[in-house]
Amino acid sequence: MKVHVTGVGGVAMGNLAAMLRKLGHTVTGSDRDLYPPMSDRLKEWKIEARHFDTANVRDVDLCIIGNVISRGNPEVEAVLNSSVPYMSLPQALFEFFLKSRQVVVAAGTHGKTTTTFLTHHILSEAGLKPGLFAGGVRADGMDGFAIPGSKYFVIEGDEYDSAFFDKGSKFLHYRPRYLIIGAIEFDHADIFKDITEYMLPFRRLIRMIPSEGLVVANYDSPGVRTVLKDYSFSKLEWISNKSRKGISGFKRKQNRMYLDGVGDLQNFPLIGDYNARNALAAARVALALGIRPEVIRDAIATFPGVLRRQQIRFQSNSVTMIEDFAHHPTAVSETIAAARQSFPGRKVTVLFEPRSASSHRLEFQADYARAFQKADNVYITEVFNRQKVSGDERLNVKELVAGLGKKKKGTFAYAKDPQSLFASFEKKFSRSRTGDVILVLSNGAFGGIYKSLETFLEKSVRS
Repeated sequence: MKVHVTGVGGVAMGNLAAMLRKLGHTVTGSDRDLYPPMSDRLKEWKIEARHFDTANVRDVDLCIIGNVISRGNPEVEAVLNSSVPYMSLPQALFEFFLKSRQVVVAAGTHGKTTTTFLTHHILSEAGLKPGLFAGGVRADGMDGFAIPGSKYFVIEGDEYDSAFFDKGSKFLHYRPRYLIIGAIEFDHADIFKDITEYMLPFRRLIRMIPSEGLVVANYDSPGVRTVLKDYSFSKLEWISNKSRKGISGFKRKQNRMYLDGVGDLQNFPLIGDYNARNALAAARVALALGIRPEVIRDAIATFPGVLRRQQIRFQSNSVTMIEDFAHHPTAVSETIAAARQSFPGRKVTVLFEPRSASSHRLEFQADYARAFQKADNVYITEVFNRQKVSGDERLNVKELVAGLGKKKKGTFAYAKDPQSLFASFEKKFSRSRTGDVILVLSNGAFGGIYKSLETFLEKSVRS
């Protein structure tokens, strides 16, 4: 089959193109701009990628259209005016990979990428040869996809919409047999107007679980409890930070962990209680699939982690710099708490770029204030794209930073852009030397300051 992927420059779309080529299809792609790392990966995968043009969709058997592509795109208009079949990414995933398999979906506002990779790792170590589709790259360089060699497939369940012609959430196409829900809090304010509307696709998703399936859900999330109130369609297993009647939990001491149903892990490679809960969720699914506890323990202990999720970019005796994807207020709060837990007694400095659609919004201002109060020093840039949100609805970063400075001692700095933030951090850090755990938080490129930070910290430690 000749398949063309419109919007191939995105990570998910590029990965899908690679998977289709591995199945033996002839695959081409296009995008407005093509740049590394995806442009390099497409060349490596021998997928021809071009700029948008109506000629790209002539004589193809199928066009897969990404959710960032809208009406007016020349390829979209050409497809709609012709008889060329078209699909969204989640439709294509189901059609080519999921429809004949037992699907494990990791969903929720936070933690789904790590939980997806970890679940896949456990099943792989158990010899089940599952497929994989996740929005990231594993820390050892493994891509976020794998062609299944069995009836199992593990996929990240994104609640964002599917395409301009399908405004339903992506995960509604996946038809899971096993579902993990890690947390439900209001997010994606650009497409959901409030928490009630945000919960609706999750309510629809749980109705799809077969009676012989399983839902593993985080009891510590009020949103999850609300969505699953009176749930009775399939077996439901609750997990939590704390064990109690009818709820599985965990106990941790330094890098040792005890998971209910799995036992004692001598080495737990991830930091933070939320990651322990993610591991517990993955373990409960693995147990339901008949995987032995000792296999699960060994697999968790060897999990390499995920790039941009608690990735240590620099470490010395005095300074540790950690990059993380956290951008929702709760994710920011839990990442700071994880740093406190793993590096007791050390000061925590946060560098934050409000880049996601939700982080641009004024309605999250109070939540961000509560989250950042847990840090010793905070540097925040202006929102990434001020034009996305009107002034009366936009996060007021200057006011947020000023409010933090009034409530506690420390450095609380506003910067107009990432380069200005780096300059401010460089000046203040070199004078005060207070920031010995540095969290660099963004769901984007953060202006490319990561290398500059690494170089500066290395020089500071040597001086």
